[in-house]
Order: sequence, then structure tokens, then C-alpha cells
Amino acid sequence: MKNLKTALIFVLTISCSLSLFSQNESEGHYNGVKLQNPISEAFIKKHLSKQSPKLILTPSTEKLLKQKLKTDTLVKTYYAFLKEEAFRILETPLLKLELEGFRFPDAREALRKLATLSIVYRIDKNPIILNRINEELVAISSFDSWNPQHFLDVSQTALGVALAIDWNANTLPKETIKLAKKALMEKAILPSFNTTSERMGWIDGSNNWNAVCHGGMIAASLAIADENPALAAKTISRALEKLPNSLKEYAPEGVHPEGPFYWRFGTSYTAVASNVLKTALGTDFGISKSPGFMQTADYRLEVTGPSGDCFNYADSDGKTDGDASAVLAWFAAQTGNGAYINKPFFEYPNNPDLLLAEEALIQQNEGRFAGVALIWLAQCSFENTTQLPQAWYGKGHVPIVVFRGDKDDTKQFYLAAKGGSGLISHGNMDAGTFVFELNGIRWVIDPGNQNYYPLNKIGFELSNSKQDSERWTLLTKNNFGHSIVTVNNELFNVKGNVPVVDFKDDEIPKATFDLTELYMGNIKSLKRTFIKENNQSLLIEDQFEINEATQMVTWQLMTVADVEPTKNGAILKQDGKILNLSILSPENLKISIISLDPAPLKIDKQIKNLKRIEIRIPAYFLKGNGGLLQVRLSDKKSN
Repeated sequence: MKNLKTALIFVLTISCSLSLFSQNESEGHYNGVKLQNPISEAFIKKHLSKQSPKLILTPSTEKLLKQKLKTDTLVKTYYAFLKEEAFRILETPLLKLELEGFRFPDAREALRKLATLSIVYRIDKNPIILNRINEELVAISSFDSWNPQHFLDVSQTALGVALAIDWNANTLPKETIKLAKKALMEKAILPSFNTTSERMGWIDGSNNWNAVCHGGMIAASLAIADENPALAAKTISRALEKLPNSLKEYAPEGVHPEGPFYWRFGTSYTAVASNVLKTALGTDFGISKSPGFMQTADYRLEVTGPSGDCFNYADSDGKTDGDASAVLAWFAAQTGNGAYINKPFFEYPNNPDLLLAEEALIQQNEGRFAGVALIWLAQCSFENTTQLPQAWYGKGHVPIVVFRGDKDDTKQFYLAAKGGSGLISHGNMDAGTFVFELNGIRWVIDPGNQNYYPLNKIGFELSNSKQDSERWTLLTKNNFGHSIVTVNNELFNVKGNVPVVDFKDDEIPKATFDLTELYMGNIKSLKRTFIKENNQSLLIEDQFEINEATQMVTWQLMTVADVEPTKNGAILKQDGKILNLSILSPENLKISIISLDPAPLKIDKQIKNLKRIEIRIPAYFLKGNGGLLQVRLSDKKSN
């Protein structure tokens, strides 16, 4: 009876694991979230699973996986690819600790190689593959360090090692397991407590580093918990205390302020943390119940256009990658929602027209979760497949609005626009910007991210977001490289915040952003409204009031299309299709075309055929203190 009472108390405690959060109604933000944290050495000893393996892959999930390999075409096809990938790995050299600046780029390869090889060995039992796993583990465990100056490298390496020794615990040499566990403690977990070291802000931070590093340390701790439960408890308890810092960024509706590129990084490790805690300790202590977290898969679908390219704000690349497809499979497994499965990724090589899997896993080296993705895919039941709405508004620190075509749309209409502030992690001076697709073409683009290493190499202040920082000299970062409105040719106020002040989801969807705070007093007010007129027409209205400081209002649109000026706008041509840009009001305005190929600075990202279309309105052109600039983007000429 006493044991039953104790068990009941534990279950009730865990069921209330998401115990505290508060909401700021005016902004739609959750200010705090607290996870249940009963972790102690005694708790670890009592609740640590005795089964093997116990990290993501368990005896029951392995049984399910092997069943699905016989009956599920998608699982079978994807495993065939992973098997090919495992043999490609055999032909590559062992990993070495070779730094690129202050980074260890092959940390992601450690995770990719070890997880891929390990899942293939679990199924095929090929001794050649087991031998390579052993060689990689010995090599990695013998490195002088896992590069703690850039702790993301430590975390990725640690996760790969943790999964490899857990999934192969009964087949690897005992000396290798011992060496690898020692490395996990000495090269990962203990250095994570060295708070005097530089770049350790992830411990208390709120960006993707917080999720990645704590997630990796949780997995590492569970892998060594049988030998050192005290250290494991200390590390996991810290993670449950600090992970809410990044979890709260998903609230209230799953929008990720760092954009889709860093979404897949932080979200993958948050999913891993949830998964390994559940399989090893029986619960994730409320991680998956954090406000907005399970909704964030919808956000990732919303910021992906019909072309397959993402709305690449906040230092993001435009392409969907392997990690994004992998973690979406985890959400599919949790919810049964088939909409989260990126079939082209898992169908390769049976779908030769869709090479996404090959590009993501091999060419871009972004398939670090490839081996784990197979387990998540096998757990999917596809109970439902939700449809994306015609109009969507995601609240959060960076509000996002998306308009799509209706059920009869053959034009593939897609608009995605954002608000927020440049002070957000990986943020740019891009509040009010948008991307636009029609007829399968992305006509209005974002320049996206650029390679950090060349900038770091010359000591460029890339991570400095102060108003006078070098960061804002780059075209990808400042407001001159985005489709927004600039006043007096000046930089945006980096602290200025742009909210959505109106959103209507009806027959003619519309959304209004208030950009006023961006202009540091150079204009009295400026509000931007996007209106989806129909499946082939977008209307953009910029309503503004000028003041004595206003000299020039410049409307900007970024494109790689060919542009031909017309009487009241321009014709854009790309891939044999056209888009009409029509200035509806004021009358008698012309466009200017600014070539950005090459970009202004040698260190800028170079984009072929990039140009900025401008509509310039001098203050003296306006009658009175107000103005309304209306621009229509359509595949038909305006009347």
C-alpha cells in the first residue's frame, strides 16, 4: 500500500509537470514556464531504465521499427537510403579534431556518422559497420577536447557518442564503452560547469544554444548515469531549470523568433531532450507541454512556401533541410499528423525527381539526425493530415503573417511577412519585410544568411547588435537589403519593435504592421497593410504621416527577376513567367532599379542578378502631412 501511494504521488507530480506560466495579454507572450524538477541522485538510481537501449531507441521501438521495415514502404525506402549512406561513411576517413577558426565543423559529422552507422548496425548486424563505430568512438574519445570554446560542438559530439554507446552497449568492446563514458564526463559534462570559460552564456540564455547544449548534456548524462548518477543528476537538474529560457520563446503559438534555420537546430535538441528523458526516466517533466512547443511544427510548415523555400528571415537559409525534416517526423510521431512528414525527403531514392534527401544529407551535411529520424518515422501512425489555413497569424516576439491561396488556387499564391525587432537573436533590420510567390516563382526574396566563417576570420563584429555595430553594414543584415520602407536613407532603430495591430481572416484576408518605432522620429507614423485580393493579386498599402524631419520615403522590393519599368510600375520576368508591379497611388511615381550584383561590399553575400526596386517619395511631393502608397503585385495588369 505504501509503495502504491508513493507511485501515485509520483504520477500526479509528473502529470502537473508544467506548473507555472504567466501571459502578457497585450503582446501575446508567455513570460515564464517552469518544468517539474524532482531530479536527485536517488531519483536517478530509482527511475533510470534498466532496459538496453534506452535513449530514443528502446526494445519496444526497435520491435516496431523492424515490423515497419516489412510493411511500411516509406520506412523501408528511407532505411535503404541510410544503409547506402552507412557504406559511404565507411569510405571516408575517421574524424579528426581540426578547427575552422574557433569552431569544430565535424562535430555535426560525429553525430551524423555515429547515429547513422549505429541504427544500420542494429538492423543488419554487419560486423564491418560495428568495427567502424568502434574506430570512430575510440578516435573521438581520444581527442584532447571537443572544443568547449564553442560549446555547440561539444553538445553535438556528446549526443553522437551517447547514442552510439547506448545503442551498441552489448556489442562494442567494454574498453571502448569505458573510454567513451570517460570522454563524455571529462570532455562534455564537466566542462559544461566551467562558468569562467568564455561563450558559456548558453547556460542561462534563451536562444538555440540553450536548447542544443542542455539537450546534448541531458543525453550525455543519461548515458553515464549508471556509473555516475550524482553527476548525471546535477546536470539534468540544471537543464530542467534552464531549458525554460528557450522553451518560452515558442509561446504562445510556436513562432520561433530566430527563424526557420535556427528553429530546426534548437527544436531538434529540444525534441531529443524530451525523447531521451521519456525513454530513460519515464517522463520529459513537461517539456512537450510547454506553451507553443507542440504548435511549432505548424509554424515550420507555415513559413515554407509552395516552392519548398522557407521565409528565410533572421539569418536563415531558404532551403528545407535534413534536420528540419527529421524533427518534423518527431512531431508527426507525437501527434499522428501526416502533414508533418516531408515525403520527398524520406522517399529518396525511389523518387529521382526529388533529390532533397541527397542534397540535405550529403551535399549540405545537414542530416545529422538522419539515423534518429528513422526511429521517429517508424513511430508515425498518420491518424490525420491537417490542411494549412488560407490566412495565419502567429503571435510571439516576432509576429508572422502568412496568406495562401484558397482551395481552388492554381496560382500557388504565398505571402509571408514579419514584425519584431532587430535585437532578437540572429535578428536583422527587416521588420515589415515579406516574401512573395506566385505561379511557382519566388518574386520577392530575402537575401538570407551568409557564411559566418569569413567574417569571423577577419574579426568582424557579427554578433554585436548595437545600433552602431559593424553588423548593420552588411546587406543581409541592414534594412537596405530587405523589402521594407526606409525613411531618409537611414538605418532602422535596432530597438524598434513592429507589432501586428490588425489581422482579418475573412474572404479578403489582411494584416497591418505598425512600423513607426523603426524610424527614430524621422516620420510621425507608418503602418504597412498586406491584402490578399484574390489568388493572383497582393495589395500592399503603406499609410504614413510625415513630420518636419521627413525628407524621403523609399519603398523597397528585393528580387532576382529581370525588371522592365512601365508607365506606372514594372514588369518582372523570371523562368518564362511575369509579374506586374503596379503603383496605384500616388499617381506619377516611377520605379528605380538598383543593381546589387555585385553587392556593395566585398564581404557582402553575392547573389546573382539581385536588385532592389525602389519607389522614392520626396516629402515635398506630398500634399499635407499624410500619404498612402499602394502597390499591387499580380500576374495580370491593373486597370
